[in-house]
Amino acid sequence: MLKTLALTGAATALLAGTALAADLPVRAAPPVFTPVPVFTWTGFYAGLHTNYAFTDRQRITTRGNDLAPTNTIANVATGRRPAVVFNETDGLANIGGGFGYNYQFTPGSGFVVGIQTDWAWTDLSKRTVFFSALNDPSLYQQSLDWLGTVTGRVGYAFDRFLVYGMGGFAYGNVEYAASFFSNAAGNPLAYAGRFNDLQTGFAYGGGIEYAIPTDSFLARFNVLGLLGIKSEAVTLKAEYLRYDLGSRNVFVNNVGLVLPGAAANPRGSYTSRFTTEGNLVRAGFTYKFGGL
Repeated sequence: MLKTLALTGAATALLAGTALAADLPVRAAPPVFTPVPVFTWTGFYAGLHTNYAFTDRQRITTRGNDLAPTNTIANVATGRRPAVVFNETDGLANIGGGFGYNYQFTPGSGFVVGIQTDWAWTDLSKRTVFFSALNDPSLYQQSLDWLGTVTGRVGYAFDRFLVYGMGGFAYGNVEYAASFFSNAAGNPLAYAGRFNDLQTGFAYGGGIEYAIPTDSFLARFNVLGLLGIKSEAVTLKAEYLRYDLGSRNVFVNNVGLVLPGAAANPRGSYTSRFTTEGNLVRAGFTYKFGGL
């Protein structure tokens, strides 16, 4: 009898405890922690830029090649033809573009290495005229139509800011021309030479770049989105680039001018050496895509 009562009391207590537990509030599940994505510069990119190009005293030298029948060596020594002239020019290029790849060793802040290639329309052209004491005009023409580079980049990222240096190969289309005129009536052309072709050299410089946050109103101007192409970020950049395409000799030969009544006509030849070097300051934007 006592055993039956004890079992009955235990069952009643268990049921009562269950009922009380059912009335207690339910404990909410702990929130799930979602880490904030860390920005990385790793990935491919492509973009456009505009350029301000300027040269600083590009050097043109001239030497004579003959002693007779026309002493062109003496003509340079006495100043009838200039031994050295300089030209300077500048201009705002229409547009340029490029693409490349970056790799960041540690997301957030850390070192970034990469490679890029770009092209810019420069349209730099200069004409330099020299008049001797005897009124012998000498005309030099020099131009750089466009410039391309293939450079490596090394920099350090401060999250969305990137500071970098760059250096590598440069190439461009140059045109050199020298025209030497006689001091006879009407200043007829006596000597001429021209070179128009690809010239190669090197380039180096540096820049800064900033990746616009995705919630910035500037990111809404991602035109690739209108084409259905998704990019991870839009960046703004400013760069300085120094280029040097080296020097080139241009053979300036006589054109066979015949001067009526002259005791001697201009003969022989000259060699003019042109140097192409200058600077680019450019600003633009890029679209960043995913990495490998």
